[in-house]
Amino acid sequence: MRILITGVAGFIGFHTAKRLCREGHQVVGIDNLNSYYSVELKQARLAQLADCRNFQFRLLDVADKPALLELFAEYEFEQVIHLAAQAGVRYSIDNPDTYAQSNLVGFLNVLEGCRAHRPAHLMYASSSSVYGLNDQLPYATTDAVDRPMSFYAATKRANELMAHSYSHLYGIPTTGLRFFTVYGPWGRPDMALFKFTDAILKGRPIDVYNEGAMSRDFTYIDDIVEGLVRLMPLPPTGETGARNKVYNIGFGTPVKLLDFVECIEDALGIRAIKNFLPLQSGDALNTWADTRELEERVNFRPQVTVSTGVQSFVDWYRTYYGV
Repeated sequence: MRILITGVAGFIGFHTAKRLCREGHQVVGIDNLNSYYSVELKQARLAQLADCRNFQFRLLDVADKPALLELFAEYEFEQVIHLAAQAGVRYSIDNPDTYAQSNLVGFLNVLEGCRAHRPAHLMYASSSSVYGLNDQLPYATTDAVDRPMSFYAATKRANELMAHSYSHLYGIPTTGLRFFTVYGPWGRPDMALFKFTDAILKGRPIDVYNEGAMSRDFTYIDDIVEGLVRLMPLPPTGETGARNKVYNIGFGTPVKLLDFVECIEDALGIRAIKNFLPLQSGDALNTWADTRELEERVNFRPQVTVSTGVQSFVDWYRTYYGV
């Protein structure tokens, strides 16, 4: 198939493109290579994809509507996987304009491209952060999600509503994926695993928020991609309304933050110096995905345990940085 992946130089975009290229699909990836985190790391990911004959990269911002629509017209994509977004809960507190431009305007442009050129399926990244102040665990897609704790979360919920409206108005099949704390090799430097590993190896203290009394549903990148790929040929049918569906993609078991830190310490063979701090604004205390809908739909449940996944990341980090 001809597949568009936006945000292809990002963590999930890179791994998704690598998997789909390996399966023989024609993949066109776009990214604006912004400097939110290391551009060098993004370019290194792209260098890994450069060896794939069926991969093409375009330097393009989804907020640039004319250029994006021209790309849609050129390729007539059969599948669109929209992963481009300004990420980060805390960064959104100080930089809301960046999120409005990338996550709202950019997504609207993708929807317009799909309206004009009718791919068989649009899949897009949502986030576990949409559950916001919801304190009922595990989080289920049937829960109310109208109390976001950050502007980032608000933009992701807005994406889900925008997708629903386009599905209803124009019959575009859309699937939103609520990712739960994705980690693994080639991961984002602003995420806890990357920051903790870097600090511990350099002998610096790690910042542990809420005195460590937090938990996350950590999900390994290969499990994320497996769930995504299995959903690709299964666009919503619209039997109960709009051709629109949202799924949780998580491991399905929360891990305490201090247990996660211990996994990193074990993988590194070094004890961390912990700097205990209060809860940060916008952070949820706990996340936990109810993944039954996804399991029933694609007959898949994430397999990679945190200890195994953390070790894989540490091995990659040591190799990539020569530590």
